[in-house]
Amino acid sequence: MSENIRPSAQRTGLRVAIVGRPNVGKSTLFNRLAGRKLALVHDQPGVTRDWREADTHIAGWPFVVIDTAGLEEAFDESLEARMRRKTQEALGGADVVLFIVDARAGIVPMDQHFSAWLRQNNDAPVWLVANKCEGNKGKEGYYDAFSLGLGEPIAISAEHGDGMGELYSELITLAQKLGVETGENEEDEEGSLDADEAFDARDDEGAIRFEFSADRPVQMAVIGRPNAGKSTLVNAILGQDRFLTGPEAGITRDSISVDLQYKGRPIRLYDTAGLRRQARIVEGLEKMSVADSLRSLRYAQVVILLMDADSPLDKQDLTIARRVIDEGRGLILAINKWDITDNKQETLQAVRDRVERSMPQVKGVPILTLSALHKKGLDTLMQAAVDLFQVWTVRFSTALLNRWLHERLENNPPPLVGGRRVKIRYITQAKTRPPTFMLFGNKVDELPDSYRRYLVNALREDFNVWGTPIRLNVRRSNNPFADK
Repeated sequence: MSENIRPSAQRTGLRVAIVGRPNVGKSTLFNRLAGRKLALVHDQPGVTRDWREADTHIAGWPFVVIDTAGLEEAFDESLEARMRRKTQEALGGADVVLFIVDARAGIVPMDQHFSAWLRQNNDAPVWLVANKCEGNKGKEGYYDAFSLGLGEPIAISAEHGDGMGELYSELITLAQKLGVETGENEEDEEGSLDADEAFDARDDEGAIRFEFSADRPVQMAVIGRPNAGKSTLVNAILGQDRFLTGPEAGITRDSISVDLQYKGRPIRLYDTAGLRRQARIVEGLEKMSVADSLRSLRYAQVVILLMDADSPLDKQDLTIARRVIDEGRGLILAINKWDITDNKQETLQAVRDRVERSMPQVKGVPILTLSALHKKGLDTLMQAAVDLFQVWTVRFSTALLNRWLHERLENNPPPLVGGRRVKIRYITQAKTRPPTFMLFGNKVDELPDSYRRYLVNALREDFNVWGTPIRLNVRRSNNPFADK
């Protein structure tokens, strides 16, 4: 880990870990306790692969809920064995472990194996929870659960909410016993983009300022094709093996966020599933993973498009980049595995040429090289992301913009349209994130695209607004004599 990067403080509240064999409803219960759909839920076993956390409140008491991968009896270097080890890591700081069994399927040997393993290898209390107990079909499995030796099971239906009152009551009782302090029921900031506080200024007149809150995290998402090294990059930034990695493509399925600090600034970093060409996505689970990645893209403020140095900025990378631009997010192009790349200069120049041809709407987009495996170029990447976020939130005063517009109109007046010259009267910035400007005047809606591009490029050059989309909208002045 770089000396500029620090992990954020551990989330406060009673830490509740949810474990069990695959497909017993762990993620459904996690979403129920979290109060929102964060984890992917599918009938296919083994959907969850990386553990994730969520802050929640129950009757004013703060809780941290931890979803884990399904426990498998695998002890080699297979994907299932690596998932099991990640689950063991997640149990390390838990105050209570909810061991989930499927009451409809009954108790199976794997339940018996892992219940014994939890009793022997876990310091936190283990509560037995019998899921899918709605109706009469789960009764037999509920009574069979007593044989596991974990005490009386708590009967629930995570999908329908049955029995959750008893589970909530038990959790609150434990929180009181452990002396957990109550907190305000504040809405989680994950996904929030509402940060309109003026934080910094570039000049004494306040003509240029940056709109963001120092307390809210900068939201960054790492996206790209499968097997580009996204999880490896996030692990390298964190300085720990937080996410599951390996040679298999498509290991990551959920988009999971982690909190850290870079030079004292809070960062929320999203690891996402790989995005393949849409025509190749046929399975329902992969469609859900892609939708989750795109959701993270919409929540992000800065997006790091990670590319493989063997084929950087291919057709799929360009498709993803255009999606980021259309969403109005700040974009960084990061070329991974640079340490094993031949013809470095030729490769980098080819990427720059393609960016200039294919993405003129984000001139100056940062193009960085790194090696996630060997932790090279991470500081440069994080600094570029923070700088780009600042550009993305820039706001210019109307007076400054109109002085700039007057000079530009004198140097290059608008062209004639239908034999008459377009009259541009004034300009103002309508919003930030990304910088969006409104142009007023007569016949401005008939301005040629070439002249609009001239104004956008001039804004970039004169105000140093590189690497972020700039939106220029026009509004025609009302003619009071138009109907007379």
